[in-house]
Amino acid sequence: MSIETTLHNRSSNKCELCTSSENLSVYPLPHSPNETPNCAVLVCATCSEQLQDNTELDVSHWRCLNDSMWSLVPVVQVLAYRLLHRCSTESWAQDALDMLYMDEETKAWGDAGVADDHEPTLDVNGVALVAGDAVTIIKDLDVKGANFTAKRGTPVRNIGLSDNPLHIEGKVNGQRIVIISAYTKKN
Repeated sequence: MSIETTLHNRSSNKCELCTSSENLSVYPLPHSPNETPNCAVLVCATCSEQLQDNTELDVSHWRCLNDSMWSLVPVVQVLAYRLLHRCSTESWAQDALDMLYMDEETKAWGDAGVADDHEPTLDVNGVALVAGDAVTIIKDLDVKGANFTAKRGTPVRNIGLSDNPLHIEGKVNGQRIVIISAYTKKN
């Protein structure tokens, strides 16, 4: 039986990530131990296009990972894990990563494909910040376009990271703003 036939049977002719049933194709998972159906996923054209490393992700499409990450198929878990890492600047993706459970072998497989070559986001003391951390603003900051000043000592909880390692995102005075990470101190 071919890999494609095996995947169609395993997935009930649906994308194993978003459950679409149109334009399905085989996606062999990079950094896999072999080239069997256990190392490939059946995906739709939308998912396939975004799985390319150089493609900007449509994070709203990937909310489907909240369901597919619970798949009993390890290769689907691994791909969901890797995609959640690519979307980790979103709070919902970080929450999903915190909930996701994989056995040690599956997690090691997932980690093999997670790019960890990005520069860390650091606070004023050089402490690495991660999404979900709480920080305190250490300098009065004029917020452009919002007509207020974020005062020194203001706590910012559940921060998000951006593509730029010099910036974080957080809610101050009910508004989501971008803050220079060097003007914060991790709590």
